[in-house]
Amino acid sequence: MYTTDVLKKRMTDGAYDAELSKLYPSGTVDAQKKRYCRVIGEFEEFYGESREAGLFSAPGRTEIGGNHTDHQHGRVLAGSVNIDMIAAAAPNSLNQLRVQSEGYDLCVIDISDLEPHEAEFGKSKALVRGVCAEFKSRGYNIGAFDAATASDVLSGSGLSSSAAFEVLLGTILNHLFNDGKVSDVEIAQIAQAAENKFFGKPCGLMDQTACAVGGFITIDFADPSSPVIEKLGFDLAKEGYALCIVNTGGNHADLNEDYASVPAEMKSVAHEFGREVLRGLTRKDIIDRIPELREKVGDRAILRALHFIAENDRVGEQVEALKAGDRNAFFEGVMASGRSSYQYLQNVYTTKNVSEQGLSLALCVTEAFLSGTGAAWRVHGGGFAGTIQAFVPVELAAKYSEYMDGIFGAGSCYTLSVRMSGAI
Repeated sequence: MYTTDVLKKRMTDGAYDAELSKLYPSGTVDAQKKRYCRVIGEFEEFYGESREAGLFSAPGRTEIGGNHTDHQHGRVLAGSVNIDMIAAAAPNSLNQLRVQSEGYDLCVIDISDLEPHEAEFGKSKALVRGVCAEFKSRGYNIGAFDAATASDVLSGSGLSSSAAFEVLLGTILNHLFNDGKVSDVEIAQIAQAAENKFFGKPCGLMDQTACAVGGFITIDFADPSSPVIEKLGFDLAKEGYALCIVNTGGNHADLNEDYASVPAEMKSVAHEFGREVLRGLTRKDIIDRIPELREKVGDRAILRALHFIAENDRVGEQVEALKAGDRNAFFEGVMASGRSSYQYLQNVYTTKNVSEQGLSLALCVTEAFLSGTGAAWRVHGGGFAGTIQAFVPVELAAKYSEYMDGIFGAGSCYTLSVRMSGAI
C-alpha cells in the first residue's frame, strides 16, 4: 500500500496502466485513471490525507445461462463484465468499519456487534455486518477499516450490484487482514451467506461466484460447498457479436417476496420427494405425480420445477456447444432459456403490479427489431424488473442501442465486454 498522495501520483503517472488495461476496454484507461483518482480524493476528504491505502475492484456479472438454477444446486453460465465497483480502503483504529459510497450516506458498523439486525434487512449496512460476521465465523481475521467506493454497476441493472459490493468488502478484508489467503470461491460463499442471513434475500451463489472469480465461466453447484468452476474460451467479439444489456428502469423496491418465491416454490416440490433441492429429479418424476403435487404445492411451483430441470440440462448443452464452437446451438439455448423463463419460471413481471411490464415490452420490441438477424435474447438475471440481454451482430449494435434508448430512455442500452479478472 502507499499513502494516498503517492497512490494518486502513481495512478496519474501510469504505474497501473498495464493492470487497468486488463480490466477495462481499450480507449477507456484514461477515464478509469481519473475515476480512481476521484475515489482516492474522496477517501482523503472523508477520512484524512496521507494515509496508507490500497485500491480494490470487484466486477459486475452477467448471467448467460441457467436462470434461477443455482439455488437448486444446478449449473450456470456466467461472466464478469467490464463495469465494476472500486474502492480505496485502509485499516483504522476505531473498532468501526466505515464505508462511504458515492451518492449514499456514510455506512458505519461496530465490528464487535456481528449479529443480524432485522431492522437492517435490505440495507447496505446489513451486507457490511454480514461479510464481517461470515469471515469471523470461518476463523479468518477481521478488522476495522475505512473505505470510499464508487460503482458503475447500477443498482437494479441486473448486473449484481449487491454481489459486487459484498465481494468488494470481502476482498478488502482478505487483503488488509488475511494476506490474501481466502480463495475467490470462499469469498463468494461468504458474500452469499451475508445476503441470505443479514440482508434477508435468499439468493443463490451464482452472482457472487461470477463477480469473485471472473472470466466467461460455467459453474456446477451440485455441491455448493465446493462448486466446480470451468473457464470457457468463447470470445463473442471474435464471433462478430456484441453483448447488449437493456435496463428497462423497473422498480425493485418491493420485489424481495417475488425473488424469494422462486426458490421457496421449487423447494416445496423437492420436499415432496424427500429432497432439499430439485437437483437429481427428472421431468418424468414430476409429471408422474402432477395430480397430487397440484393439491400440495400448486401449479406455479410445478411449472417452476419443470423449468429448473430443463434449464439445468440446457446449460450443459450450451457449454458443449461453446466448446465445439457452435454459436448457433448456443444461441438456440439462449432463446429457449428466455421462453422457459417467461412461460414456466414466470419471472418476467411481478403480479403485484401488472401494469408495469418493462421486461415484457423490451423482449417484444427486441424480437421485432432483431428477428431474422441471427441474434438471440432473453430475460437477464433474477427478473421481475430490471434488464434483458441480447447478443447482437456487431454491425447492428449501435442501431439496436439507439432503438432501445428511444423507448426506455437515453443510456438504457449498453454494450459490455467480458472481464477476465474477478475481484482484485
